[in-house]
Amino acid sequence: MQEELEQKSVAISIKAGKLTANLLKKALEKALTEMTKSQKNLKIYKGKQSVKHLVRQGAGVSNIEITDGNIKSFERVARKYGVDFALKKDTTSQPPRYLVFFKSRDADALTAAFAEYSGKVVKRQSQEKPSVRRQLTQLQEVVRKMAQSLSRNKQQEVTR
Repeated sequence: MQEELEQKSVAISIKAGKLTANLLKKALEKALTEMTKSQKNLKIYKGKQSVKHLVRQGAGVSNIEITDGNIKSFERVARKYGVDFALKKDTTSQPPRYLVFFKSRDADALTAAFAEYSGKVVKRQSQEKPSVRRQLTQLQEVVRKMAQSLSRNKQQEVTR
């Protein structure tokens, strides 16, 4: 009787061990498939992105400094050249400066983008447009003079 009980207890422990091993194997397989799915579905960021996403892409990161506050025009040019970049505002200095982080492999594209951007900035500064307020005051003055001349003409006709 003792021997029979021992055999049954050993058989139960072996079955339990096999059962847990099978469950562990299935759980590991499921975890592995989930990991491969998540790696396949990684979102690839392009263009403007955060510094965190830029660093995660594995390429070396470099940066340059911009002091101009007109960043939107730079963003358009960088998008045109397909540069992956991240902007970071440094408020410790006055006026605030902007740091542009980019992938090291995009350095050539970034230099071309900056050449075009700086050309646009220089062109914009050289072609200063006259102020709308100045034009408005000049037009108001012209209208005033015309009104005065019309009123003089009417007075002269009345006196004739």
